[in-house]
Amino acid sequence: MKKIISLACAVAMLSSCNSNQWTVNGDVEGGAGKQIVVEASDNGWWYSIDTVEVSSTGKFSVNHEAAGYPDIYRLNMEGKMIYFPIDSIETVAVKSNVEKFDRDYVLSGSVSADKMMKVDGLVNEVILAKGEAAIVTDSLLKREISTLLLENPSDIVAYYIINKKVGKTALFDTRNKADLRVIGAVANAYAQMRPNDPRTAYLKNLYLSNRSVSTNVATNDTVYIDESPLIDIKLSDYKGEMHSLSELASQGKVIVLNFTMYGVEESTAFNMALAKIYEKRKAAGLEIFQVAAGGDEFQWKQAAKNLPWITVYNSPVTDAANLMNYNVTNLPTTFIINRKGEIVERVDDITTLDAKLNKYM
Repeated sequence: MKKIISLACAVAMLSSCNSNQWTVNGDVEGGAGKQIVVEASDNGWWYSIDTVEVSSTGKFSVNHEAAGYPDIYRLNMEGKMIYFPIDSIETVAVKSNVEKFDRDYVLSGSVSADKMMKVDGLVNEVILAKGEAAIVTDSLLKREISTLLLENPSDIVAYYIINKKVGKTALFDTRNKADLRVIGAVANAYAQMRPNDPRTAYLKNLYLSNRSVSTNVATNDTVYIDESPLIDIKLSDYKGEMHSLSELASQGKVIVLNFTMYGVEESTAFNMALAKIYEKRKAAGLEIFQVAAGGDEFQWKQAAKNLPWITVYNSPVTDAANLMNYNVTNLPTTFIINRKGEIVERVDDITTLDAKLNKYM
């Protein structure tokens, strides 16, 4: 009797452990023996969480621990991607074929899955008919996708839409008035409905940091979210000393916040340009807060010893939220913070940084 009870308890425990998982089931015609990598993302940086082989009948199935909040994942088969949403612990089904894996597929299992399939289907139709460049100029596409997004701007698909890129082209351009208003609507919805979601702070900052540089945002545009002048970053320098971005910003200085990666081809030339600007303006109150966004930590330490400004290391494992909060998807990424501690510019071209600083020094 004791053995039976113990076995029953063990089964119950196993069932409990597996109850907090989501599942993706797939059917890939002609895909027998193919490897599919299941990937998750940290603010655009994709990494593998599982690998599965398609069976002789074209089937596959993957279970994974739920993240505790809605998220986007993707199936990667030889460089062809299918993106799918997970809201909680549901089962999503994927049906495709090996030749058109990422272009001719069906997602099912949830409202979010249906919506994401519609979005990617609309984008793929335009690409096939007009080419990738048309996703920016096709007003009908933007209107249809915006309608889908605004059905529920606080869901994970809304987040997916405003961050979607085709190649290097963003579907929603932060420099465009209409696009930025849609981004603001998503930020507002997340602030109200998902205040504890790890993306909420990022979405608010994405809107606020680009509002002042949008090419045609009207002064009477309203987005109902609390303005946060700065999202703090607390990281250590090569000596182990902790530095706080918000504490530095409270000192009334103009700050150049730069995310970069040491050791890549462009980093030396970029830091040389920064050094000229720093030497010119440090007496007037300029500070540079440079964040090494991953890469070789030892290499960063060796380089950091020779730099005259604050440089800290951002671990891709433990500090990924810092990159998400500042919408860092490409390196280098640079911001200007004024003497009030407000993000006032996002600078994509280092050659324009010195001229833009004139407004704030």
